[in-house]
Amino acid sequence: MDAKNIATSASWAQAFKTATLLKTLSVNALVIGEIGVGKKTLASYILPEAPVFDASDYDALLIALESVDSVIIANLENSPNIKKILELIIINNIRVIATASSSFKNDIIDKIFSIKLDIPSLRERPEDVAFLINRYINEATSLFGLSKTLNINDIKPDLSRNSYSLKKQIMIQYLLQNINENELMNIIENYFFEKLGSNSDYKNFLHIYEVPLIKAGLHKFKSQLQLSDKLGLNRNTLRKKISENSKYL
Repeated sequence: MDAKNIATSASWAQAFKTATLLKTLSVNALVIGEIGVGKKTLASYILPEAPVFDASDYDALLIALESVDSVIIANLENSPNIKKILELIIINNIRVIATASSSFKNDIIDKIFSIKLDIPSLRERPEDVAFLINRYINEATSLFGLSKTLNINDIKPDLSRNSYSLKKQIMIQYLLQNINENELMNIIENYFFEKLGSNSDYKNFLHIYEVPLIKAGLHKFKSQLQLSDKLGLNRNTLRKKISENSKYL
């Protein structure tokens, strides 16, 4: 993915500017930020030819550090022995760009990583959220070959995992608004196949049917009275079902 064109905010532009400078320098850098903010994209932009290892893959990383002259280490905080990794980097004089979810208070890290690049979350970059929503909608349209698109105004962005959760949300919503009845039943069938097994499953999973029906009905008809009429239910029965499913509504 082109690091320059994955976001439009001033903070991302500054991060990209710093990354571009790092491409020309023989210094190590630690890129810090939450999951899905673009850390690995920036790291790969800085060292496009370097192999990428997750720090949790300790043995493979140890072997690599004996033969490479540059490396990208993702999720540095997941290493079972950060000290050993950092010592090998120093001994073998390896150029490294690492990513981490947070900053470290460590003398060796401060010695190795002369530059620390902090990437803000998407919650702090609203212009990037809008940009990415449009990007993911275009990707979904191209990927699935369907003409119907999403109304951005109807989307409350899921930024729990930044770009990862946002992209998943867009793809799912795009598919759901184009899904047919048989496809929907197949999805539910697969879900139940993995979950069924207790002696009260019908009661335990009844909300999966009732909650979407009630929520859609209340949104569409605006009142319990109208909804009870459309569903052919007694109003007290509908109220009872709403009360039973209150934690989902």
